Amino acid sequence: VQLVESGGGLVQAGGSLRLSCAAAGFAVGRYAIGWFRQVSGKERELVACISWRNDFYYSDSARGRFTISRDNAKNTASLQMNALKHEDTAIYYCAAAEFKTCPFSSGSWGQGTQVTVSS
Repeated sequence: VQLVESGGGLVQAGGSLRLSCAAAGFAVGRYAIGWFRQVSGKERELVACISWRNDFYYSDSARGRFTISRDNAKNTASLQMNALKHEDTAIYYCAAAEFKTCPFSSGSWGQGTQVTVSS
C-alpha cells in the first residue's frame, strides 16, 4: 500500500487548494480514505473521510468548506479546501484503511504535504 500526496502550498486566507492522493498497490474503492492534518506539537486530527461504502465524515472545522472525493478509475482521492483560514495551516496526510467506516484512526499513511495559509 502506497499513498502519495500532492497539491499543498502557500495560499492566502480565503483562498482554495486541492490536495490529491495517488494510491498504488491497492484499490481505493475498497478502502476508507481519510485526510488528516497535524500541527507541530499537537495530535493528528481527522478532517475528512469517505468510507468504503461512500459514507462521509467531516470535522466541525472542515464541514462546509472542505470536500473529500474519490476517483476509483484513477485510483486517487482528493480534498478540495475552500475559504481557507490561517488555522488550517498544517501538514496534511492521506490515509487508507481497508473496509473501514468513518472515522478511523489507523491505516496506511502517505508522507504528507504542507499547507500554509497566510493571514
